[in-house]
Amino acid sequence: MADVRSAHTDPQHREQPPARPEEGSGPPHDRLATAVPLSRPAGREPADARTPGLTGGAPGEAPARRGFVALDVGTARTRSVSSGGCAIADRPSAVVGRPSGVPGPVRPIRHGVVADPAAYLRLVRLVLLEARWSGAWPPERVLTGVPVAATPDDRRAVSAAVAEVAGCEATLVEGPLAAAVGAGLNVTGPRPCLLLDVGAGLVEAVVIDGGVITDAAVLQLSATTDTGLPLYALDGVVDMTAALLRRLPGRLRSAGLVVTGGGARQERLLERLRAALRMPVGAAPEPEHATIRGLVSLCPQPVPAARATARGR
Repeated sequence: MADVRSAHTDPQHREQPPARPEEGSGPPHDRLATAVPLSRPAGREPADARTPGLTGGAPGEAPARRGFVALDVGTARTRSVSSGGCAIADRPSAVVGRPSGVPGPVRPIRHGVVADPAAYLRLVRLVLLEARWSGAWPPERVLTGVPVAATPDDRRAVSAAVAEVAGCEATLVEGPLAAAVGAGLNVTGPRPCLLLDVGAGLVEAVVIDGGVITDAAVLQLSATTDTGLPLYALDGVVDMTAALLRRLPGRLRSAGLVVTGGGARQERLLERLRAALRMPVGAAPEPEHATIRGLVSLCPQPVPAARATARGR
């Protein structure tokens, strides 16, 4: 069964670069990532028109840091983009090797947060390796998404892995806020935004006002299927979202609800939401990539990114 938990939010709330894997080592999902063209919301400029290369000073000096990496590590899929990149690297959120020796991949993320820190570190190292070969190494910053309800320990686990692999601080952005930016919503405008992010292990419904998440509800999923959310989970998502909306003034409903994440492609979910909420409900373009697009947009904007992460530090 699904575990529903409501999160009321407060608006203020070196290691050396990794070596290239040996040819043929690990299963295909450990070596290869699907490249998806990076599209951006209309009106948004590319995050960085340049592709930074490896730079360095005199012998013995540390290389100059430039560029960024955007990183979205989900329960089922991990997406990343390096500065100047024109494609999203999309791979399973899995690595090889269990301490017990039991064969099979290890999935370090559960319900959107780190469940296995050692495996998460291996996954981050694998993903950031691609940034090195693209020329964005060492990065000046790494922006990565975290759930709204991520605990301080959850956030520290993410920051520690990025610091160990990339040698720079991780800027943590709440995933639904990044998804809203990636969906083209005006998150700092005068009208609040309503967004539902439907992932493989976590569903988050949020209200965004003034560039921060002011209210949220969270649904943890125990399982998904190849065709998306199971029937009982659909009901849970609808009930959770309806409960959040009941806490809001009626005027906020006129703007409608935007749905992101892979689950946004389930038309039956959208139909149930429209019927139950009696308000406009629509999926963002390429909804599964909304979060990574938002992170890319925020990377070169230190002030908005800092504001977006003020509660997470």
